[in-house]
Amino acid sequence: MPMPRWWGQINKRLFNPRAIERDTWPVLTHVGRHSGRTYRTPIGAHAVEGGYLVYLVYGSQSDWVRNVLAAGHARLRFEGRDVEVTAPRLVGRDEAFAVLDPEVARPPKLLRITEFLRLDATTD
Repeated sequence: MPMPRWWGQINKRLFNPRAIERDTWPVLTHVGRHSGRTYRTPIGAHAVEGGYLVYLVYGSQSDWVRNVLAAGHARLRFEGRDVEVTAPRLVGRDEAFAVLDPEVARPPKLLRITEFLRLDATTD
């Protein structure tokens, strides 16, 4: 696991609400797989052809990742607009970096991120 889960709990309660309030990060709106509650999670998302790529800083076992995978869809607020996303799937480093624009900074090796979430943007 890249980052310790306890740090994710601190982020969830302390930093995430501020990031959502300030609209400084892309925000994923998703539904809890057990509770049915709606959650909003700031994420590190990047536009790629046909959708978005998300760095999984805390790995694929994070609640929000499991929620999106279970539901098969979510809503992403990205650069001031809301986009419906579907077909969530985990991809590895090679596949992620192949679709990511070369101008976009890769995650620091120190974070040991090996899993990414690929989301397709719906076309209306």
